[in-house]
Amino acid sequence: MNDLSRILKTFRSQGSRKNVKGMARFGITAKKAYGLAAPALHRLARRYRKNHALAMSLWETGIYDARILAALIDDPKKVTKRQMERWVRQFDNWAVCDTACGKLFSRTPFAYEAAVRWSKQKKEFVKRAGFAMMAWLAVHDKKGDDARLIRFFPHLKRGATDGRNYVKKAVNWALRQIGKRSSKLNKAARQLSKEIHSLDLPSAKWIASDALRELKSKAVQKRLSR
Repeated sequence: MNDLSRILKTFRSQGSRKNVKGMARFGITAKKAYGLAAPALHRLARRYRKNHALAMSLWETGIYDARILAALIDDPKKVTKRQMERWVRQFDNWAVCDTACGKLFSRTPFAYEAAVRWSKQKKEFVKRAGFAMMAWLAVHDKKGDDARLIRFFPHLKRGATDGRNYVKKAVNWALRQIGKRSSKLNKAARQLSKEIHSLDLPSAKWIASDALRELKSKAVQKRLSR
């Protein structure tokens, strides 16, 4: 039995319909899902870490659990632009989108350009992926300078006019993560939030108000002052 068959057998034996129903309550829907518990998925991920070929095979099954696992075990050094473009157009829920962007795509050399390119697309989960990438880069790219993240600001302002739930939440997420990165970025993100609020759109007002609440909080300001 090969690795793919062994993993699919694990999905069938350890999956839970209750978990699948629970996922749906959080907006995670997929054509096929076994509902494997997160701890079990992460145990599998540790066993097959940095296995690019297996990740590609898992993704092709179209199974939700398999695609999450694919994003967890793939090797960022072997990921190509073509693979990223193919996968992003197959995102059908926020969980696969955010996992692939956070655990895999944001760690590739193509992350910054992909973030901007995807943020301009019309398809909801592709567009979300662009802003999710911006949020993850603010977290993961420890060596990146502030100026590189500030270049995302015009795209965040543009994205704030999109009222679709999964897009506006990702814009808000990116704005907050960038603003918590440094004192300089906090000040810049707060100013951008005010500009977004002035757009006078329901989505923009929510994004800006929620972001400002966290960026101005005592907890964030205390941490940045250190």
